Amino acid sequence: MASSSTSTASQTPLASTDKEAICIITIGMAGSGKTTFVQRINSYLHSQSPPSPPYILNLDPAVSHLPFDANIDIRDTIDYKQVMKQYHLGPNGGILTALNLFTTKFEQVLGLIEKRSKSLDYVILDTPGQIEIFTWSASGSIITDAVASSIPTVVAYVIDTPRTTSPATFMSNMLYACSILYKTKLPFILVFNKTDVQSHDFAIEWMQDFEAFQAALSSRDTPGNAVDSEGEPTYMNSLMNSMSLVLDEFYKHLKAVGVSSLTGDGIPDFFAAVEEARKEYHESYVPELKRIAAIREKKLKAKKEDSLNRALKDMQVDPNIRGPGDKWDPTAVDEDEEYGEDDEYVGEDDIADPADVPSSSFIDLTKARKGRDAVNWPRPA
Repeated sequence: MASSSTSTASQTPLASTDKEAICIITIGMAGSGKTTFVQRINSYLHSQSPPSPPYILNLDPAVSHLPFDANIDIRDTIDYKQVMKQYHLGPNGGILTALNLFTTKFEQVLGLIEKRSKSLDYVILDTPGQIEIFTWSASGSIITDAVASSIPTVVAYVIDTPRTTSPATFMSNMLYACSILYKTKLPFILVFNKTDVQSHDFAIEWMQDFEAFQAALSSRDTPGNAVDSEGEPTYMNSLMNSMSLVLDEFYKHLKAVGVSSLTGDGIPDFFAAVEEARKEYHESYVPELKRIAAIREKKLKAKKEDSLNRALKDMQVDPNIRGPGDKWDPTAVDEDEEYGEDDEYVGEDDIADPADVPSSSFIDLTKARKGRDAVNWPRPA
């Protein structure tokens, strides 16, 4: 079942023993508080003794203000408004295009991350507010896969807790989290944000107790009512009831923590979950990554061999087209090129020293005499 971390700040290992940085990719719905959450964990890491400042990447080209200093900011490379103007795009299209353009140079960003990964403990990615732009775009997949193949990576899915008290909204968030988990296949942490406004205990209870969610679903206070005018369950309730059964297995493999980006409550629990995710990365993701790489290498090798075999087959000549006399016999010697065993053959690619060749083999051109009609060439001795 879903686990809720309860470790304290003193128990939280903020630095890995082998000084290997771990990347935290923050993803969440618009308004869930991703940027504020990044600011809070950045402040928390700076307040440790000794300080452990993270390496922060801002991938949101449309954000107007950041409450933290980003080491790499997409806005320094791409002007979001100029992209909209040049390509005649709307806000979402402009963000997506800006992210695509930034991804074309992401190998340079990855080089900087790898260069600093041995001297850092954490790398944090703040993604665009529109969740679908990063999670379902080619650029988002490229960035995620590139980082995850270089250093340990965990996905932090930030949820707006006060707006998840409705079973329908809660189920929508869980379905989205499930889809992202199985798309990235990375260690996954559910971060219930804004617990200073609404405690996340109800969400943990719904994830751990199926009957508790059923009770909330059948409550008369549920928005949209639990039953129709004839007393039968509504279509929405029937759908959520079925989905909750499907997601029950999904909840068992999730880590869930409650935090408050405003007060900092729960941040130590989050970093304890991150350290657990680091172990999961090495135990589950790395072997899978190696397996996929081996399969890809095997397919590439088979493709190369197939191309080579087809090329050799195309170059083969049907022996029936030529006559028997046209076949080359390596043992046969051409009469015009026959030479004795004592003779030394000098081919066109060989280099001969004139001192080793008898002088009688050459014609002295200086002794040629010109007559009336032709030149008399001296015969070799």
